[in-house]
Amino acid sequence: MRYSRQNKILEIIKENEVDTQERLAELLKDSGFDVTQATVSRDIKELQLIKTLSQSGKYKYIATDNFDSNITDRLINIFRETVQSVDSAANLIIIKTLSGCANAAAEGIDSLHFPHVVGSIAGDNTVLVIIDDAENTSSMVAHFSELAK
Repeated sequence: MRYSRQNKILEIIKENEVDTQERLAELLKDSGFDVTQATVSRDIKELQLIKTLSQSGKYKYIATDNFDSNITDRLINIFRETVQSVDSAANLIIIKTLSGCANAAAEGIDSLHFPHVVGSIAGDNTVLVIIDDAENTSSMVAHFSELAK
């Protein structure tokens, strides 16, 4: 039952912009799964779902590639603790970090496979993030800024 429910969750978040656990539980119930919020919360953790900014400007759950969640959590914490500023120009985002921390911040960005991110280049205290289109830059700046809080 758990595996079929989790497969349904992956299908639901692929087809819908699901922004809350409550909405996900509602969609699961509509699909015939009787779930509680606690069950949905556990499934989100096991599936390593993350919230990212959608094209509509709202946050939604997405499935990450299968990678070690401990490493992911560590990279997100490093990002949060070391980022000092996030600025942009055209389709480029410049992230300033504490000295020596840019590589870890860039690894976090690359590992999470954010939408619209073509790639990143890190120096000692600066990460250059290349975005696919200048139209997507402001939403990604907002997302990185939120992640850094």
